[in-house]
Amino acid sequence: MITQVGDTVIQTRHRASCHCGAVVLELTLPQGIENPRRCDCSICRRKGALVASVRLDGIRIVQGEDALRLYQFNTHTAKHYFCGVCGIYTHHQRRSHPEEYGYNVGCLEGVNPFLIADAPVNDGVNHPADRAPA
Repeated sequence: MITQVGDTVIQTRHRASCHCGAVVLELTLPQGIENPRRCDCSICRRKGALVASVRLDGIRIVQGEDALRLYQFNTHTAKHYFCGVCGIYTHHQRRSHPEEYGYNVGCLEGVNPFLIADAPVNDGVNHPADRAPA
């Protein structure tokens, strides 16, 4: 979808896919890539993905829902999805903001995540949900 705001044309729908193409997503990103970041929690350190956020209704599975696999650990709150064929992490329902998905920026077609400079690193090792109430 293309939206025009004044003289500016904004593409709001973006295609994302895993490496083998079995899983294809459509993301609605009216503000573009928002809040790109890395995380140092145990799973994020290992997958190494640059992640950004989108509302739950901002991702639509176009193809390959049957190829998606779910991985949960620790509190089993976050839902991490990856392609069961090639193993690429595509998105996850966030633990800290369950009304959002985090998605792998590297899966967006035409986007090189290495060109997004200075992405902050979230302290996932000391996640707010793991702290005792004050």
